[in-house]
Amino acid sequence: MTAPVFVVGSLRSEDVPGGEYVLDGPEGRHAVSVKRLRPGEALVLTDGHGRWAEGLVRAAEGKDRLVVTGLGTVREDAPEEPRITVVQALPKGDRGELAVETMTEVGVDAIVPWAASRCVTQWRGERGAKALGKWRATAREAGKQSRRTRFPEVADAMTGKQVAALLATADFAAVLHESGEEPLAKAALPAAGHLVLVVGPEGGVSPEELALFAEAGARPYRLGRSVLRTSTAGTAAAALLLTRTGRWS
Repeated sequence: MTAPVFVVGSLRSEDVPGGEYVLDGPEGRHAVSVKRLRPGEALVLTDGHGRWAEGLVRAAEGKDRLVVTGLGTVREDAPEEPRITVVQALPKGDRGELAVETMTEVGVDAIVPWAASRCVTQWRGERGAKALGKWRATAREAGKQSRRTRFPEVADAMTGKQVAALLATADFAAVLHESGEEPLAKAALPAAGHLVLVVGPEGGVSPEELALFAEAGARPYRLGRSVLRTSTAGTAAAALLLTRTGRWS
């Protein structure tokens, strides 16, 4: 089993003088009181932006302080190619966090919350800020759990027009929709660049939104004969692209 991952605010060579680092705060508490790491056990520190270093536990002090030693050179993982972004319509309840969690686990690079016209859930004011914070916290925790060193970016919620502007800049853009005549499994994909998938709400993407996205260059594609829920469609489609682009090879 690979070593557990813990997140630090900054990870540069100068942050680990002598190859030693003190992990405290919430991450230190998780390492000491939840994971119960002991001297000699391996772990990985990362900043969540691609920089990481392996180390060994030298000591566990109190309930929330871990002394890590043996840290070598801080390495940096390059961004994956092609980059995959999923525009996720806002689901009801906690299904949005479920979508973020599973998309993070499979390897999506960025997630864009989308306030589609047919979304029952709408993010406004303090409630919206709290919901966005939950999505970002979920991506962070799922990134750690899946041993990623570069966590997905969770953008601010976008309107349909803002999503269309994003789609216009993509090297490949697709709207997951049952009206698509071509399956996503057979779409022509670029070897590099930016791939963007749009996942609609439970009520579906409206005809007006489909037209808006088509003007931006995003065609409708279907996954299969069954219609997936909005909280699972993005994960399934991303897994398909990860396989077809060679990122899972």
